[in-house]
Amino acid sequence: MDSEIHALLSLQNMPNLGDASIKKLIQKVGSATAVLKEKKSNLLKIDGIGTIKLAAINDKKHLIAAEKEMAFIEKQKINTYTYDDDMYPNLLKRCNDGPVVLFGSGKMNLQNQKIISIVGTRKNTTYGIKFCEEFVEKIKPYCPVIVSGFAYGTDITAHKSAIKNNLQTVACLAHGLNQIYPKSHKKHMSSVEANGGFFTDFWSTDPFSPQNFLRRNRIIAGLSEATIVIESAEKGGSLVTAQIANSYYRDVFAVPGRVNDAFSKGCNMLIKTQQAHTLTNATDLIYLLNWKNEKPEVKSIQKSLFIELNEIEKRIYNFIKEESKSDIDTIALKCNLPTYQ
Repeated sequence: MDSEIHALLSLQNMPNLGDASIKKLIQKVGSATAVLKEKKSNLLKIDGIGTIKLAAINDKKHLIAAEKEMAFIEKQKINTYTYDDDMYPNLLKRCNDGPVVLFGSGKMNLQNQKIISIVGTRKNTTYGIKFCEEFVEKIKPYCPVIVSGFAYGTDITAHKSAIKNNLQTVACLAHGLNQIYPKSHKKHMSSVEANGGFFTDFWSTDPFSPQNFLRRNRIIAGLSEATIVIESAEKGGSLVTAQIANSYYRDVFAVPGRVNDAFSKGCNMLIKTQQAHTLTNATDLIYLLNWKNEKPEVKSIQKSLFIELNEIEKRIYNFIKEESKSDIDTIALKCNLPTYQ
């Protein structure tokens, strides 16, 4: 039995002790195993760690629960990814509240990949379905990984569109890998696992609850460089996912719709309040994310934006064209210019 994973699971199972707090404890003490061995009085000296968070630190039942979960993981051949593992998704690793242990199944390869999330209403319209299908087809040449939540509506449309175009797709679940919700989507499990797989941070013993979706949404947003909302009412999980993505400083895109359409109101609000870029076609995403190997028409658009440049502007433009994204201080240094200029 891997003692560090056992310790991580024990900590993960403790109430009031979230992922961010577990990471803080490990950072100060050295490892999850060391945290469990450390005196409670010493742990209480760590900033932001109080008696409520450590109330269960000496309760052996969490070690027992973790051992049982590890037996389930081994029996079902479930993949485990700890947050300091090289195979842990890179973008999710940057999220302070990303799961300390992530469970997965399937054949996923997320290293050095373009990864985007597509979310939306569970009651998607013909307009939403068509946009999603055509959008995924248009970005196929860039081989992105499509992430969604395996729910009704937009989610399953995104997964199916990815599979149709031979793209990887990742379904993030709001429950353990011992069940599937909704049950009607069980028929899609094999095709998702063959073209990607499933992620969750829920245990097999965790009860299913509507509140789980909020926790699941942080993984959808955290995995991706950009989150796309295709259709959404004024309130809903898709808007929460967009807010989380913004909090992670990731790009958010929303598909506009008619002002009176119920499932366009959420998207229109995101655009209106500048919480999302307007997404009208694949070119919008490709350009703003600066994806390489652009199609000819995208290149011509980029060139047409810079027709007349002075010498200093040319110097900056040529540097950015070669280096892609860079911060302003680096640009100033490499171009031999003062930052204000």
